[in-house]
Amino acid sequence: MSVNMSPAERESFLAEVHVGVLAVAAGDGRGPLATPVWYSYQPGGVVTVTTGENSTKARAIAATGRFSLCAQDEAPPYRYVTVEGPATMEPSDLSERVAIARRYLGHEAGDAWIAANPAIDEVTIRMTPERWQTADFSKEEA
Repeated sequence: MSVNMSPAERESFLAEVHVGVLAVAAGDGRGPLATPVWYSYQPGGVVTVTTGENSTKARAIAATGRFSLCAQDEAPPYRYVTVEGPATMEPSDLSERVAIARRYLGHEAGDAWIAANPAIDEVTIRMTPERWQTADFSKEEA
């Protein structure tokens, strides 16, 4: 039996709360930049992350126009989804930053995190999923 997830399974998994690892080409002679990020995703939609406009990841994504994101379960049976696609960038909206912070920290702690981390030159990056790689090892035959 295949350990691959169906489209519905992969989209549902990606919509769950996981710390994602964003990866993007870092330039000639360098390996890819890989960094943990908070993200948001709704099935059938785009992957959204926010970061500083002058951050290394924002500059790399602006240069390449795309990135990858991997989300995983760290406990057995292991599952992961990796998604890759083209990206757009725009100034961040406070309501979206608040929603992502609350997604990861809850209402009160998310609001406190936003208050402690004001958006200075913050950008929102949206990736349209094009390519997926998945595995759900609970599907393996015993």
